[in-house]
Amino acid sequence: MDLRWDDLKLFLAVHEHGSLSGAARALKLGQPTLSRRIAEMEEVVGDTLFERKSQGVSLTAAGQKLLPAVQSMAEWANEAEISVKKQTHLPEGKVRIAAPPGIAYEVVVPLAAKIRKQYPQIQIEVLSGVEILNLGRGEADLSLRTQKPGDADLVCMDEVSSAMRVYVSKSYAAKLLPHPSMADLDWICWSTSYDGFRTEQELHALIPNFKPAFTADDFIVQMAACKAGLGAMILPQAMHRYAGLGELNALQELDIDLGPRAVGTLYLVCHKRHRHLPKVRLVMDFIFREFAGLR
Repeated sequence: MDLRWDDLKLFLAVHEHGSLSGAARALKLGQPTLSRRIAEMEEVVGDTLFERKSQGVSLTAAGQKLLPAVQSMAEWANEAEISVKKQTHLPEGKVRIAAPPGIAYEVVVPLAAKIRKQYPQIQIEVLSGVEILNLGRGEADLSLRTQKPGDADLVCMDEVSSAMRVYVSKSYAAKLLPHPSMADLDWICWSTSYDGFRTEQELHALIPNFKPAFTADDFIVQMAACKAGLGAMILPQAMHRYAGLGELNALQELDIDLGPRAVGTLYLVCHKRHRHLPKVRLVMDFIFREFAGLR
């Protein structure tokens, strides 16, 4: 059996786009040409690779068996190409990172400063919000999110977990009695429209008749309120220990046990079509190192 890499790339493109027409557009080939080359490949394999449907194609058993090897070849080929390009060309362009407000503020901004210092030809755009953007539709290149993706087209490239702890300003801590309980604290939370957030739900469950002392729909405002001594916030411990965060280092951790469930996980998510783009890969490498430092 003599399978050419050029044909295997066509096979992979049809699988990733889910249709011959979509793959043909992406590859800038005529659909009849692509159909013919897939048919020739199937003849070499001796079996049908795709099941044709009205809304596209799906892999047959033979196609599923071939897929892992082709994906590995694509990764090796991409690594080789990147290795060669690094000698003459530096990645450039805009990389859009979607992240929750707190993560954007605490992690992505210091990260962008490091990237720009070494690679000024890379522009970082931060999409800070509580909604999850659709990477498949190109709304962002990378996503830092608190929930693991369920979409098969999204790849979880890395993750880091941290205990969640209670933080207050030093001036607020000085006013507290020794060993305060959760109910003894004034709490700073998200506004009512964000009551579905896990932190708010946990506070409602732990404190009878829970009422926050201060709410805001902006993380920076909440942090300012905490620093001003208005109350307490629940934050990831790893963020507090993060060397680059002067803001969180102004706060003090209280010795209050939130229980074994009080652990937050941050996932680095990328669409499988974008993970080998040089500019995206460069930013991911920086995030990998940041995650390693947070562990």
